[in-house]
This record gives sequence, C-alpha cells and structure tokens, in this order.
Amino acid sequence: MAKIVIDAGHGGRDPGAVHDGRQEKEDNLRLAMEVGRRLADQGVDVVYTRTGDIYQTPLEKARISNEENPDFLVSIHRNSSPRDNQYSGVETLVYNLSGEKVEMAENINRELERLGFKNLGVEERPDLIILRRSSAPALLVEAGFLNSDQDNEIFDSRFGEVAQAIADGILLTLGENGGQEYYRVQTGAFRNPEYAQDMLYRLTQQGYPAFVVQDGDLYKVQVGAFEVLDNAIKMEAVLRRQGYPTYLVKE
Repeated sequence: MAKIVIDAGHGGRDPGAVHDGRQEKEDNLRLAMEVGRRLADQGVDVVYTRTGDIYQTPLEKARISNEENPDFLVSIHRNSSPRDNQYSGVETLVYNLSGEKVEMAENINRELERLGFKNLGVEERPDLIILRRSSAPALLVEAGFLNSDQDNEIFDSRFGEVAQAIADGILLTLGENGGQEYYRVQTGAFRNPEYAQDMLYRLTQQGYPAFVVQDGDLYKVQVGAFEVLDNAIKMEAVLRRQGYPTYLVKE
C-alpha cells in the first residue's frame, strides 16, 4: 500500500498569505483534508502533518513526514502576489528537477489545468526547508493565488474538483511508479481526444478519480489505481451500474 504524507501549509500563529480576511492556512487545511480523504477512499495510506489550526515549523513538518517513511510528501499551499490580481495559476515546487516527484508535480498541474487554472509549471526550489529536509520525494502545490479573483472563483465553486484533481495527479503517478503494478478500471479508449475528455468530465463530475492515459494514438479513460484486486472489482461494478462499459486493466 502506498503511503502519502499530506501537509497543510502554515497554521496557528502563521496564517500564510492573507487577503480580504481570507487566510491561506484555512484554505490549505480544508483542501489537504479533502485530498487526503479522497486518496484514502482509493486505498492509499494517508498521514497528515496537522488536522487542526496548530503552528509547526517547516522543519517539524519534514520531521513528522520522515518518521512515517512515506512514498511521497505533498504540501498544500495557496500562492500570493504583491498586487491583487497581478498573477493567477497553479504551480508546484520541488527540491530539484529530477525523479518521480517531478512526474507527480506535472500530473497534478495538468489535472488542475483541466479545471481552468493557468498552468505555471514546475519550479525548482532547493531553499525551501520542507523540501530540502524531507527524506521522501517532496512537492509543494500552490493551488492558485489567494489574491486572484479568478483563482478563488475556481477554488470555491469547484472545490471538490480541485481536491479530486490533486488526488488524481497523485494516483496517476502511483500507478506508473517504479514497477509497482496497479489495477485500474478502463471505461473507454478513443482515437478522438475530445471524446476521451467528454467521458473524463462526466466521470469527474460524478466524483470518480478518473484520468486519461495516452497510448499511441489511443486516449484511454481510466479510473483509480488499486493495489488490491477486490477494490478494483468493486469500483468496476459501481461504474457498470452507472452505465459505463468497463474492463479491468493491470499496469
């Protein structure tokens, strides 16, 4: 079973960015808990650095993660710019531009981009303590700018989809990770990418952890990344009752 440590950035006496009474630490915690819940629903072992409004230094957060020996550490944040509505978009920060953490960062950014966020890419930040002191591959997700009206509209009106997009980026990476085989439920394979995107939209609207995998000239729509076959079978049964043509794949 994969283990992920989810960190809600800031907390306690450290509010993070503040805009019109809105505090980053609160957005971070709410999103971190929801991402974790959705990962746990897919069989991932989730550990949180905090579940309440407490202060922790970045070093303490890294230490909590290191004690758990996870596969990845994912820290959830919101960005901020010097002037309101100066910038918008999502980006993910990593210690360096190598390894599986970059793949996960790209997957998360791409899933969030599907919701309407501008994709600002993956940035190398070796100065950040939580990234530098983590023994596991670590990434820091900036889920939009706290002082961007455009980003806040997406964050608030599509909050569940934002959480699902981050979870999907993580699950997609776990499904491709290091030779570990996972069971997925495939609901379609299309030569036209628009058909795949239409099915992806329907599935995500219904709350399923769906994503598209390109295989040659085919765009395959798949759901989940299950280590346990029985869990994949249960998901297949649910999707089949919803009218989707399904079959199990192992990758």
